[in-house]
Amino acid sequence: MEAEILIIIWQWLASPAVCAGLVALAVLCLWLSFGSGRGAPSMQERLDGYIASPDALEQEEMSQPFVTRVLKPLVHQMLRRLGKAAPGQAMEATEQLLIRAGQPGHLTALDFYGLRLLFAVGFGCGGFWLASLRYSLAYAALIGLMMAGGGFALPALWLKQRAAQREAEITRALPNALDMLTIGVEAGLAFESAMLRVAEQWDNALTQEFRQAVLEMRVGASRNEALKRVAERTGVPDLHTFVAVLVQSSQLGVSIAQVLHNQAAVIRQKRRQRAEEQARQASVKMAFPLVFLIFPAMLVVILGPALPGIIKMINGTL
Repeated sequence: MEAEILIIIWQWLASPAVCAGLVALAVLCLWLSFGSGRGAPSMQERLDGYIASPDALEQEEMSQPFVTRVLKPLVHQMLRRLGKAAPGQAMEATEQLLIRAGQPGHLTALDFYGLRLLFAVGFGCGGFWLASLRYSLAYAALIGLMMAGGGFALPALWLKQRAAQREAEITRALPNALDMLTIGVEAGLAFESAMLRVAEQWDNALTQEFRQAVLEMRVGASRNEALKRVAERTGVPDLHTFVAVLVQSSQLGVSIAQVLHNQAAVIRQKRRQRAEEQARQASVKMAFPLVFLIFPAMLVVILGPALPGIIKMINGTL
């Protein structure tokens, strides 16, 4: 009796309506997380508007669309409740990974784990329903479990890829940014003003971190503290080295311009070495497509017309 009740409940959860609702909810969560922040006013603009008119904050809140005012908080609350089932140690690692990825969609660790659980339930129910149309119940349940595991792992893979792409973007932009910093400091600008000039020149992950560091320095944080936080948020080894050298030089009273000049040369040399290393690895990486894809096609094109004659010659000798 209990087994029949469980089967009925599982079939209800895997019904087309429930699957469609879960998929729609997952799509809504993704849209609210990653698309609703586009075009929003900056923090400085909101502060200026609030100073000009004390009622501007309430007016701006009421002028927001219904999705932003009502649906987005509800979805984030639901994701946080789902995310509370995750272990604490994994939550800390996820929080660090989100910071390295640039906080996509302003998601917290609870939001992200809730999103993973939602994807797992949606993929699991969808896979079970599709498999139950053709296979037995046990086989469909196995496929549903496999799909649930894939749905749970898919957001984590995406987040790791995004963090890796952001680190690579910062690594590529660092030498040019240091050259610009060196020029600005040698021209007489303060270090904070030089960082702002670099942020105005380009718009990438590194310049966003520079803007964040300048804002922290303006609200009272020391320069060394702000730079250390930049290195911790990005997780880029070259930036860690640069910040460590800059902090030590400021403590010892060494000229910042000279330190920036030397570090720019060192990091540019590292970038050249990485490019040479990747060039040497190209031949090894090309071996697989050459052996398994290109060479067989070339053999078919070259030996194909002569193959019947070769077979006749071999049969004649035999």
